Amino acid sequence: MRPPKSLDKRKKMKARLVKECLRYGSATTMSADGCFSCTTFNILAPIYNRLDKEDQSCRESQFKAYWLSRNESIIGQLLEERSSIICLQEVWLGNDELVEMYEKRLGDAGYISLKLARTNNRGDGLLTAVSRDCFRVLNYQEMLFNDFGDRVAQLLHVESVVPFWQSRNCNLPQEIIIVNTHLLFPHDHSICIARLHQVCKILQYVESYQKENMLNPLPVILCGDWNGSKRGHVYKFLRSQGFVSSYDIAHQYTDNDSDAHKWVSHRNHRGNICGVDFIWLLNPDKHQKPLKTSWNEAVLGIMKYLLLRETSLTEKNAFAFLKADSPGDYVTFAGFCQALCQLGLTGHSSGLSAEEMEDLWNHADIDGNGILDYGEFMEIWNMPCLEKNKEAMNGGGQSIHGESHGSQVFGFDVKNASLFPPEMEKGIWPEDYFLSDHAPLTVVFSPYSLEKGC
Repeated sequence: MRPPKSLDKRKKMKARLVKECLRYGSATTMSADGCFSCTTFNILAPIYNRLDKEDQSCRESQFKAYWLSRNESIIGQLLEERSSIICLQEVWLGNDELVEMYEKRLGDAGYISLKLARTNNRGDGLLTAVSRDCFRVLNYQEMLFNDFGDRVAQLLHVESVVPFWQSRNCNLPQEIIIVNTHLLFPHDHSICIARLHQVCKILQYVESYQKENMLNPLPVILCGDWNGSKRGHVYKFLRSQGFVSSYDIAHQYTDNDSDAHKWVSHRNHRGNICGVDFIWLLNPDKHQKPLKTSWNEAVLGIMKYLLLRETSLTEKNAFAFLKADSPGDYVTFAGFCQALCQLGLTGHSSGLSAEEMEDLWNHADIDGNGILDYGEFMEIWNMPCLEKNKEAMNGGGQSIHGESHGSQVFGFDVKNASLFPPEMEKGIWPEDYFLSDHAPLTVVFSPYSLEKGC
């Protein structure tokens, strides 16, 4: 098979683009004041990279010169950026030569690399690299979701090599939880529940890991391709759990729809551009809702969205839809479950379980009398889609402070965040960008103390 002629122009662009990569590299290894950087990047596995729109079977993996050259450029960008932590998605782990190239080049540059393939031999997976000059890996855990998308996640418990502060009065913990993942693509609304399940599994795992190891609450950084924008349910779910989007903090963007498309990081297979790559931060002094509460609110938010689509955008029509088979002016549990099924949220492997439907009903049935009247319906209908916290989105360089818990005495501020190429920060996808169908996102964090005198 011959490569498409349209790819010839990439050779001419390569030198210029690589120079631009080097020009915009800004993050460094850990600085004297404790600052460190983190990069997340979906590098587009060659087995998924379609080279010819007319011939969908023509993949980059069939042409070694192309995937080798592109990945060499990616490694060059990463090594110039020199982030303390690198989280990669869609690494072609099924190709030993490519894996060896990443491990050797990163290893020679002082990184330790940990990789995790997706289940059922999908061919790609995750790779997380940690700079030995910055962090020691205290523990490494693998999360296998065992879902129909064969998704996985990596958890790293790391400790800084150089103390964030050196003081007689302070013996500061310097440990962080890092997670690298790649969520399912939302091909249709039925996958929304599966995506929430994946996020829930990550948060449950992080919580259990800290409890089982008797750790004080640690800062948590979640990196990856979340395959959903700021308008999506995953974003709102994580926000309700106290996480903040590092890029949005740095650029003082809010959760409002007006800021939803200020930046982009992905051009998907449908040709749409959107912002889906996030580095989420949770500081130990940030209040969190119970996970089950956030889960129920997120599912009810999905249900509301689907009801609006089905019932001509009126609350009364939505209520009538729910109580269609009820003998009175109220919704029964049976009718509630039937509506969930009609909306496509149950009845398949990725849908709600019977236990989850019962929990959801108990959350909606506020007075617990076994029926949902119009008043209760309106309470959940008008429920905020996510917890609005003025402190949580107050701009780059501002601390998200509260009360410290236990002996944990530090958290992180977002010092800087950038996307490459810089056009992405203006919501523009450059047509000559070839490194991936995603943009690398790099965030610089600075530590702050929660204790006086440090």
